[in-house]
Amino acid sequence: MTFPSRFAHLLAVLALLAGTSAVARDNAADVAAIQAVDQAWLKAFNGNEPETLANLYAENAVLLPPGAPGVHGRAAIKAFFTKEAGGAAKDGVVFGLGAKPDGGAHGDLGWASGTYTIKDKAGKVLETGKYLSVSKKKDGKWQYVRDTWNSDGAPPPPATKK
Repeated sequence: MTFPSRFAHLLAVLALLAGTSAVARDNAADVAAIQAVDQAWLKAFNGNEPETLANLYAENAVLLPPGAPGVHGRAAIKAFFTKEAGGAAKDGVVFGLGAKPDGGAHGDLGWASGTYTIKDKAGKVLETGKYLSVSKKKDGKWQYVRDTWNSDGAPPPPATKK
């Protein structure tokens, strides 16, 4: 290879590496933003703020709670959280997220997953589990488009008829 072609090759490699690190920085910033939405969700749930919770979801989002049908659309999601967050607040139940969530982003789509713990007002663990959400960035803001979670414990036995 001649000097000019080696130099051009070196410049191309450096440009590629610089672009890769810029993408990694952008990806890390997007993952951090997605995880910040998870923290906002946590604060709103524990604060019994169904309107705030619903606004973290896209207008056509689907919530996939365990043991229940999917909840379609922001208005239905707000109604779901009005009942769930309200009941948790009334009973003194607190939701917490694990310390090491995972996530990724590519373009305007991203995801987050991790663990959760539900505790009663005395601090006793009632449930542990895991969650997975898919988010979409719209107008610079990440919103959930799909959100699901499930318990690590076995489901309760079916009710028996008397």
